[in-house]
Amino acid sequence: MKTNKSRKNRKILFISLGCDKNLVDSEKMLGLLKEKGYEITDDEEEADIVIINTCCFINDAKQESIDTILEIAELRKNGNIQALVVMGCLAQRYKEEIQKEIPEVDVILGVGDVEEAISALEEKRIVTTGGHYAYLKIAEGCDKHCTYCIIPKVRGSYRSIPMDSLIKEAKALAEGGVRELILVAQEITVYGTDLYGEKRLSELLDRLCRIDGIHWIRLLYCYPEEIDDALIRTMKREPKICHYLDLPIQHSCDNILKKMGRRTSSQELTAVIEKLRREIPDICIRTTLITGFPGETKEEHEELKEFVDSMKFDRLGVFAYSQEEDTPAASMPGQITEETKEERLAELMELQQDIAFEAALSMKGKSLEAMIEGRIVDEGIYVARTYKDAPNVDGFLFIHTERELMTGDFVKVRITGANEYDLIGELEDEFTE
Repeated sequence: MKTNKSRKNRKILFISLGCDKNLVDSEKMLGLLKEKGYEITDDEEEADIVIINTCCFINDAKQESIDTILEIAELRKNGNIQALVVMGCLAQRYKEEIQKEIPEVDVILGVGDVEEAISALEEKRIVTTGGHYAYLKIAEGCDKHCTYCIIPKVRGSYRSIPMDSLIKEAKALAEGGVRELILVAQEITVYGTDLYGEKRLSELLDRLCRIDGIHWIRLLYCYPEEIDDALIRTMKREPKICHYLDLPIQHSCDNILKKMGRRTSSQELTAVIEKLRREIPDICIRTTLITGFPGETKEEHEELKEFVDSMKFDRLGVFAYSQEEDTPAASMPGQITEETKEERLAELMELQQDIAFEAALSMKGKSLEAMIEGRIVDEGIYVARTYKDAPNVDGFLFIHTERELMTGDFVKVRITGANEYDLIGELEDEFTE
């Protein structure tokens, strides 16, 4: 008679899709499963259970989630998979559709169900980023209600994670070898307003900077209208905080910004960017733009290009507008063809490419601290990141050296050249003219 496997022997394949905030949820769920005695595998052929953490932020993410569910469901028909669990944003938003169309799915968990498990677990995680850096999610949900975004409807209102819990989690990560903490949320700049009645990001940063072992702290997703003097002062004062901000502006034309439900004007965007560069001269500013928003005229597109050209962002990502159902923008008049969206996206990226290449070349001769990410063994080259480079979205620094270095090491590097978006350098103490 065949018996069921015990928890200890059951192997789970965990697939995490979407953003870095989803990744934090996945890591904590992995920690919970490991704590309960399950074995984690990355081989779908030997998995008894598959858990998919889905995303539905834009159409591409939604399609990736659906394709992955269908792929694993097909495997379940013909393989050893005993259970298929789907969780996260897509699961919450389309629970009934998944139940109806994909009967191979056994369990569907929404975002709230996952948070319940995480709150019981707190700091227990299995870090999947390699161990030398980790994301620290400081809040859930969003109150901004931009007209193109489904996140507030899916993930709910803004909810800060209590500071003591974050400090406990960060200390555990540091003790596990993490050298870089990357703070994430839908927006980190309003951290604490719901719990403490005021912004507490600066206080949180002060406390995180006192944790032994943490060398870099990086800030992602700071809304421009919420950048205040307290945050700027903290960034200037604390050497552990990277002079790097992800400042999503989405557009620069006042008419489009208003339609998007954004809370800044072109003039205000210019003012905050100029202030950041004046107060922190070596700051690296990354931003994201949406092109092809409903009603965007050719003239407004040209205005956006002029803004990008004048601001000369250090890092830039561009997305074609995605018509998400149940959002106000989806029913707006003046929907733009996919062909036009892609043409405009290509124009913006071509413009930014020239700006980025010029900026990379201007780094030649400068010295920067860098974190070792890995090694290209056959070529004797180490791959690293500087404070200007967030993992998975920005470029790399390639270092030529015969010295033995370890992933997570910090080294001083002299920049000797550039290859498109990436930099090339030598260890400072090995550099020769």
